[in-house]
Amino acid sequence: KMIRLRELREARHMSQVRLAMELNVTQAVISKYELGKSDPDIRMLCSIADLFGVSVDFLIGRSENSEYRLRADEEKFLNTYRSLDTRRREMLASYAEGLRDLNG
Repeated sequence: KMIRLRELREARHMSQVRLAMELNVTQAVISKYELGKSDPDIRMLCSIADLFGVSVDFLIGRSENSEYRLRADEEKFLNTYRSLDTRRREMLASYAEGLRDLNG
């Protein structure tokens, strides 16, 4: 059972639709996972864990340690963000929010 999927998704301010797009499944599939009406196969579990930077054990509730790790692309983005002055950080944040809003 995917007891932490909704928690992880909401912590990232991600809709079910957006998560479904990231995982190449439908929103209905994500809903079934979150409600415990369906269980993902091991490949999907690994994909979800990788997407959120957590272990599969954390995802399914077998561990309390999320061992959160940034993916390489996230780390690169964060390092770029940190290298900017305040004004440019605000510009980048506004741009990123605009892109997010376009994608739903």
